[in-house]
Amino acid sequence: MAGVKLIGAGGYGGLGMIELLLRHPKLKLVTLVDVEGVGKPLSAMWPYMQGYCDTVIVAPDSPQAKDSPADVAVCATPDGVGQITGPVEVAAGRKVLDYSGDYRFNTLDLYRDYATRIGRDVAHKAPDLLKQSVYGLTELHRREIAKAKVVGNPGCFAMSCILGLAPAVKNRLVESVGLVCDCKTGVSGAGKKPAAAFHYPERYDTSNAYRLTGHQHVMEIERELSVLAGGPIQVTFTPQVVPMTRGILSTLYGRLAPGATQGAMLEAYRAFYGNEFFVKVRDFNEPASTGDVRGSNRAVLTVACDERTGAFRVISHIDNLVKGQAGSAVQNLNVMSGLEESLGLDLPGAHP
Repeated sequence: MAGVKLIGAGGYGGLGMIELLLRHPKLKLVTLVDVEGVGKPLSAMWPYMQGYCDTVIVAPDSPQAKDSPADVAVCATPDGVGQITGPVEVAAGRKVLDYSGDYRFNTLDLYRDYATRIGRDVAHKAPDLLKQSVYGLTELHRREIAKAKVVGNPGCFAMSCILGLAPAVKNRLVESVGLVCDCKTGVSGAGKKPAAAFHYPERYDTSNAYRLTGHQHVMEIERELSVLAGGPIQVTFTPQVVPMTRGILSTLYGRLAPGATQGAMLEAYRAFYGNEFFVKVRDFNEPASTGDVRGSNRAVLTVACDERTGAFRVISHIDNLVKGQAGSAVQNLNVMSGLEESLGLDLPGAHP
């Protein structure tokens, strides 16, 4: 039984991790760390957890946090925190999985570009760990993740878009220029911190696009697709918030490569993901929606090319809080711990 120290336990990302680990047969929460709710059980913050997780939250600098018997530390924290806590956790003999962008880019140049995009200090505070880090998209990097000390969990939009585009780009079935990612997300992607724009009267029955340039997940998408393509890939990315709690629907567009057809594309996607437990490929006439993945670690990809116009089109459906965050994190923890990848995650979502 491997122990998990969860830093940032009280947010949506931490809570999602707790929900999954409570039913995990081989991973056990041993320490909950946060700056809010210190000295109180997690269930005081989230009453629905009463009787399920009454573990007391401890402060980051407390003896209980420092001396945790955990084997791995999960940082469900904003950018910057993992750079400080990561070296401490590794020095204590723990592996680290970080939710933020702190370890998604394993060179200083890439991190500098990322930090510039989001307006952060371009100097990484743990450069040695950064160089050792592995990008945590399990379907593409499970071998590296299995040996890694530090894993940077993907962003939710990046997970949706990379999974949706990878087979087409890898097999050169889509033109490498002109790729468009049109993405819609539920409100929970903004986290639990109150904000005027997410106040119920402002959000209900309202949709909007935001951060039309410089979105932090674009670099992940372009970096991973460029590796698969063997050359530079750029995408036009449009994130939008829609009035639902959870889920991401990404409609991914491009131009079909010469000779590419719906049949060839569908065959390529089914071959690419044929052995993947959590990725399901559907033809254009098979129904799919964010409701199919709500509460699950699945990604459902609908291949729907338009041969009449020569348009490539794939629709990617994930739950932003599960496959886009806590679920992919547990999937990575399984691999890092030498466990069956689907442990604790082999469950259908919630419906309706």
